[in-house]
Amino acid sequence: MTTERNLTIDRSVIEMILQYARANHPREAILLLNGKTTKAGIRVDGVEIPPLAAHGHGFSSFPLHMLPVDFSIVGTAHSHPGGVPQPSVQDLNNFYGRVMAIAFYPYESADDLIVFNNKGEQIIYRIAEE
Repeated sequence: MTTERNLTIDRSVIEMILQYARANHPREAILLLNGKTTKAGIRVDGVEIPPLAAHGHGFSSFPLHMLPVDFSIVGTAHSHPGGVPQPSVQDLNNFYGRVMAIAFYPYESADDLIVFNNKGEQIIYRIAEE
């Protein structure tokens, strides 16, 4: 595990990710994470559905070229309906932004959400009460 960056995620964001994963189960779901990056770290304070997002059995994706220039996008979040809390090789090869969150089944609490860097190393995050 790594704490290379101070990462804070708003509780409402965690709840939205888990709710979106439950709504799309058993298909994978994908979201963009919005926030701010400063010298002190990263604060994730919102989510959005990527344009033309595809949610399927065993995959989720979106065309990068359809994203507007938006410097508030700090990463992605997607679900693993099979319950495996580790990024796949495909996840790491399609890494976008600074962090990647994976919500894994049963999507019940913050314990079912893990965040990784682009090397596949887990990042410990703090939950912010807005």
